[in-house]
Amino acid sequence: MNHERYQRQMLIPEIGADGQARLSKGRVLVAGCGALGCTIADLLARAGVGHLRIVDRDLVELTNLQRQVLFTESDVGAPKAFAAARRLEAVNSDIEIEPHTKDINPSTVRKLAADCDLIVDGLDNFETRYLLNDMAISCGIPYIYGGAVGSEGLSFTVLGDGAADGSPCLRCLFPEPPEPGTTATCDTAGVLGPLISMVGAHEALQAMKLILGKRDEVDRTLMRIDVWNNSIHRMDASRPVPDCPCCAKRDFQWLSGNRSSSMTVLCGQDAVQVLPAMETSVDIEDLSRRLAPYGQFDVHDGIIRGRLHEERGGSGNPVELTVFEDLRALVGGVDSAERARAIYDRYIGS
Repeated sequence: MNHERYQRQMLIPEIGADGQARLSKGRVLVAGCGALGCTIADLLARAGVGHLRIVDRDLVELTNLQRQVLFTESDVGAPKAFAAARRLEAVNSDIEIEPHTKDINPSTVRKLAADCDLIVDGLDNFETRYLLNDMAISCGIPYIYGGAVGSEGLSFTVLGDGAADGSPCLRCLFPEPPEPGTTATCDTAGVLGPLISMVGAHEALQAMKLILGKRDEVDRTLMRIDVWNNSIHRMDASRPVPDCPCCAKRDFQWLSGNRSSSMTVLCGQDAVQVLPAMETSVDIEDLSRRLAPYGQFDVHDGIIRGRLHEERGGSGNPVELTVFEDLRALVGGVDSAERARAIYDRYIGS
């Protein structure tokens, strides 16, 4: 380990040489490498965290460059995980960067989280966050939740101990995810770059504290920040909910796959069918109005059909999107199920 590289950090009394050695042995799963994931991975790599496993199923797009700090114009069209790894390897060649272009789902999450000390959240959908919460509680490893849309961001650390040790999980705070199609996303409501830096920095700092063994100094509140209104609110989240389905009853619905959506590649149609995580319905006219700024869509017989302006499929043609009242969707022109899922989460929500 090159102590000169980390000399300024090692001057912090809470870190020192011993703490830096602990950071060098840390293993972190960075789940998602969009805006938050880029910021978190960059900070942890520069801090000398020894092994970063970066997982993202999406490709770099021009619209990402406003806030996703690991990417440049030359990365557009490249898998995010590998573009991020190239950048981080140039920043710090002393650490190990392990990129994966996988979808995080019940069949992949155990292997992706294996041998990691903790999981940090750089995701864009609630379904996968609840899956990671299940994973954290079932295996007893910390999970750091974060989210940012518009000018507002949230962050909360799940210690992984569960109700047995008096630390709450994500479902203690939010028992159920919002209904699909009812929440804004970065692509439908926008997001401010400085907000990403603030939320991502909070997540990265909690990760460092955990690797350093400073669990008592981890922020135990749900932090909510609005950078436009200059407000920070903290909600006490130091106690678990006694009847929480996850950490109290240990009913891991997302990890078991009972609450996960599914994807099916439709033979002969050059399309992927994506199902929502739960049975639901949506006002098609409302959803059509939300999608209107991002493409050309028509509504016929309760079905939305159209093309997205900014998305391109494997052939370079616009991605086609068909959405039904039950929020089942056909994503056409894409070259993988993972790409279809990413587009679904971005424009319809999860």
